[in-house]
Formats: sequence, structure tokens, C-alpha cells
Amino acid sequence: MNQIRRITFTSAVLLCMIAPASAQTGFPFQNESLHYTINYSSGLSLGDANLSAHKNANGWDFTVTLDAALAGFTVKDKYTSSMIAGYCSTEFERDTIHGSKSNREKTTFDQDKQTAHRQTVFPNDGGSSDLSTGPCGRDAITFLYFVRKELGQGRVPPPQVVYFGSAYTVQQSYSGAQNITLADKKEVTDHLVFSVKGPKSEFSVEVFYARDAARTPLLIKIPQAVGTLSMELVR
Repeated sequence: MNQIRRITFTSAVLLCMIAPASAQTGFPFQNESLHYTINYSSGLSLGDANLSAHKNANGWDFTVTLDAALAGFTVKDKYTSSMIAGYCSTEFERDTIHGSKSNREKTTFDQDKQTAHRQTVFPNDGGSSDLSTGPCGRDAITFLYFVRKELGQGRVPPPQVVYFGSAYTVQQSYSGAQNITLADKKEVTDHLVFSVKGPKSEFSVEVFYARDAARTPLLIKIPQAVGTLSMELVR
């Protein structure tokens, strides 16, 4: 289901030069928890998404959860990711429920060998596969935070492959400052368009970033044939 694939990838990924609020070094964010509502362009609420980042002894742990219903079709997803220096992934786990189907898988990155091992945990007959990642393989969640760090330093990352189970090619383009209204408050944001191409899908996502030091994603829009899906930060 293309809508579900786009939402889950964006949640996970979700989230040229720009004029940054201030030059940043290292991580632009601290331990944080961000909460979003998911809505259709008609205003119909579909559910909620949450993103969190927590520092550990070797790097950072990230978690994304999604709880939504699309025309009676339930989506309950949890994604966890760990990274080390350089925003290079060590592990990525997906635990998903889409309607009556459940799936759990884990991808383990070996940065020295430039490989990733993908193992289906549930159902048990899902099998495994090995991927060649190149230097500093990144899962989709780690990539979300890597983009924020780059924006804080006045850069947009070059096109690259990120891993969300399968490999996806992601290209970003900066389209300038744009004003949005969030909770009846006007915000000046930096607007990026993400072009995403995977084995079975190709789509674009718009992300509006706050001009704060953390480059917080305020609004994410996912164009659909029947209307635009949006994820809006709740403060």
C-alpha cells in the first residue's frame, strides 16, 4: 500500500546552501521527544507519530513510533536506531503492524566491512540478506538526524543511499525560506523537498524546518493522489 509505505518511510525519514540561524558544531539537538499529529488535507486526523533521541555511551539511540488508521486500516509501527560517530548506523529495527500483518526485522551494520545484515525476526520464515553499504551506512532514522545536523551547519547533504529494510536513494533540494502557520502561529522555515526512490516506489516529501539551532522539523507534507497527508509538530 503506497500510502503506508510513504508515511512510514517519512516518519522514519522522515523529518545547496541555506542561511542558518547560527553555525553549529557537533549535534544540533539534545535528548528530545517530538510529538506530531497526522492529518489529511481535509483536516481529518489519522493518528500520531513520535520521535525521540537519547545519547548513550557510544553515540545516540533514536526511536520513531507511528499509530494511525487509514480508512479503517490500522498502522502501529515502531522503529529504533543506534549510531556512532559520523552518524554511521550500528543497528536498525522495525516492528510493524499493518492491518492483520505483523513483521519484525533487524539490520546490523558492520562499518568496517561496509556491509549490513538484514534478518527477519517475525515471521520466522522471513529469511535474511546482506547489503553492501559503502562507507558510513545510514538507516533512515539516523539519516533524519544527520540532515538536521547538516542544515545547522549551512549545508544540504548530497544524494545518498539510506536503508529502511531495502535501500532507498534520497536526494534533497532546498527551495528557500517559506512561511507556515502552526497552531495559529506564523513561522519562518527552511523548506526542503526530498525525492525518494526505492525498489518498488518513488515519491517526494516536503519538510519545513524551524530556524532554531536544532533545526526542528515543524511540518512534513506527503502528496497523494487523493490529497496531501501532513505531520504537524505539537508543542
